[in-house]
Amino acid sequence: MAKTNSNITIALLRGINVGGKAIVPMKQLVKCLQLLGYEDVRTYIQSGNVAFRSPTKLSVRAAEQISAAVAEVCGVKPGVQLLSAAELNDIIERNPYPEAVDDPSKLHVFFLSAVPASPNVEAMSRLKSPAERYELAPRALYLHAPEGIGRSKLAAAVERLVGVSVTARNWRTIQKLREMASE
Repeated sequence: MAKTNSNITIALLRGINVGGKAIVPMKQLVKCLQLLGYEDVRTYIQSGNVAFRSPTKLSVRAAEQISAAVAEVCGVKPGVQLLSAAELNDIIERNPYPEAVDDPSKLHVFFLSAVPASPNVEAMSRLKSPAERYELAPRALYLHAPEGIGRSKLAAAVERLVGVSVTARNWRTIQKLREMASE
C-alpha cells in the first residue's frame, strides 16, 4: 500500500483543455489555488489534475470555490471533484482489474460526484462491448476497455446512465496522482 499524506487533496477538474476548448493554462490554475490559500500546488499534464496541501480542513464548498476562482481568472468554470489522498488510495486499492494495469491506457476510473441513487446497470451491461468489463462502486466506475476508450459506447454514456456528474482518468494518470499525494 502506498503511503499517503493526510493533508494532501487531489482536485480533478472536468472538461478543461480538451480539443482546444475550455483552455486553462496550468500556471494560472496553480495561481488560482494559491490565491485560495492552498500550498504546494502541483499539476499533472494539461487536463486538470492537481495535488495540493490545505492548511485547514477543506469545507464542503471548497470545490465550488476552486471552480469559481478558475472561472474568474480563466473564463472557464469547470466541474471540480476533490478527493483526499486516502480516498484516492482506496479507489486504487479497490481496482477490480489488477491484471489490466499493465496497459494503463485501457483501464479508466470514472470518478462520481456523488453516490448514484439509481444507476441504470441494465443499460450499462447492454452498451458494453464483449471485450469490456466494468464495475460500479459507490464513488467510482472502473472500466477496462481493451479496444480503447474512444471506441467505447459505454464510456460515452456513463454519466447519463449513473445519473451523477463524472470525470474520468486513465490508470497512468491515477498512478501519477497517487505518487503526487504521497510526496
